[in-house]
Amino acid sequence: ALSQVRDLKEIILIGFFEDYIFQPFLSKCYEEFPGLSFKYLREYSQLGTAGGFFHFRDQILRGSPKNIFMLYTDICCSFPLNDLLTQHERHGRLGTIMVTKVDRTSAHLYGCVVVDLETKMAEHYVEKPETYISDMASTGVFVFDQEIFNFMARAMEKRAAEFEHEHARESAYGRYEDTNDTQDVNRLRLEQDILRAMAGDKKLSAFLCTGFWRQIKSAASAVPANALYLQKAAKDSSVTLAKSAPEGPEITGSVYIHPSAQVHPTARIGPNVSIHARAVVGPGVRINDSIVLDNVHIKDNAAVLHAIVGWDSRIGKWGRVEGSKVTGTDDIDEVTHSGVKVNSICILGEDVQVKDEVFIRNSIVLPHKDLAGNKHNEVIM
Repeated sequence: ALSQVRDLKEIILIGFFEDYIFQPFLSKCYEEFPGLSFKYLREYSQLGTAGGFFHFRDQILRGSPKNIFMLYTDICCSFPLNDLLTQHERHGRLGTIMVTKVDRTSAHLYGCVVVDLETKMAEHYVEKPETYISDMASTGVFVFDQEIFNFMARAMEKRAAEFEHEHARESAYGRYEDTNDTQDVNRLRLEQDILRAMAGDKKLSAFLCTGFWRQIKSAASAVPANALYLQKAAKDSSVTLAKSAPEGPEITGSVYIHPSAQVHPTARIGPNVSIHARAVVGPGVRINDSIVLDNVHIKDNAAVLHAIVGWDSRIGKWGRVEGSKVTGTDDIDEVTHSGVKVNSICILGEDVQVKDEVFIRNSIVLPHKDLAGNKHNEVIM
C-alpha cells in the first residue's frame, strides 16, 4: 500500500525485536520494490507506541520529508493512503488520524474519536473509554507534518515534569521509593500523550475509511485478513487472482496461486485461499478458506479447511486439516485459553508431517512435528 503513495521514498520499521528477525522480510522488500529504501530500527528498550518514533526522529527526518506516515502493523486494511494524504494536505493540520465506523456495543474496545463531520476535525480522543463517546475508532493509521516531533518534544518535557512533581510529593509524605523510573519517563504513548493533546489543541484531523479494516490479534486473524485482501483484489479485478479453466483446477471465489505452485486439475480450490511459492497440490485435494505457505506438499484427496499450513509441511493422502470457521471478530481474540486450544482455525507450524488418513482438527502444531494419529483441540508442543 505504501508503495502506491505518490513521492514516497523510504519505509522504516521500528520494533523491539532482534535485527535478524526482519532481515529475510527486508530482503524480499528490496527485491519487490527496488525504487524504495527500507530500514529497520531497533528500540533499546520498550519506549511506548510513540517513543520509538520520537527517539529515531533524526533518522526519520534525514531525507527532509514533508509528511510522515505512521502505521501500526497489527491491522489489515484497504489502506486508502493517497486519499488520506490528500485530505491531510488540504486541511493543513499537524496530523490526520484515519478512523473507521464500528458497532456501538464494541466501541469501548478501541481508541474513540469524536469527529466534526463538516470540518473533519477530531475534537476529542479517548483510548478505550469506559462509557460510550463515539462510534468512530482509530485504525492505527496516521499521517503527520514533520513538526510533529516538536509537539512530541513538548509532551516529553511535560511528562518529565509530572514525574518530578510526583516524586517530590511522594518524598514529602515519606512514601518515595528509589526505583528506576527512567524507562517510564522515556516512554511516550501516542494515544494518551499525543493524540489526546492534539485533539485538545485542534491540531488533529480525522479521515473516514470506508473500506475494510480489521485488527490482527492472533495468528488466527491471518485467515480472515487473507480473505479480505483477496475479496478486495477480486473487486479491483486483479489479474493476480486465479481463474477456472478447462485444463486447470476448479476455482471458487477469490483464490491466489503463486506462479511456481503446482495444482492438479482435479483439485477444488476456494473460496478465500492463498497458495504460495513451490507448493504442490495433488489430485482431488479440497482447500477452502486457508493459507498454504511455501514448499507445502498436499497429497491425493486431502482436505485443508479454515487453516494455515506452514512452510515445508506435508499432508498425506486422505489427510484432513480443519479448523473452525471464523464468523466474527470475537472468534479470533484468542487461539488458546489457559493453555487449551479453543475453537478457531487450525495452524500447522513449519515442517509438520501429517501422515496418510490422519485428521487434525482445531489444533495448533508447533514446528518439526510428525503426526501419525488424529488430534482434536490440542496444542502439540
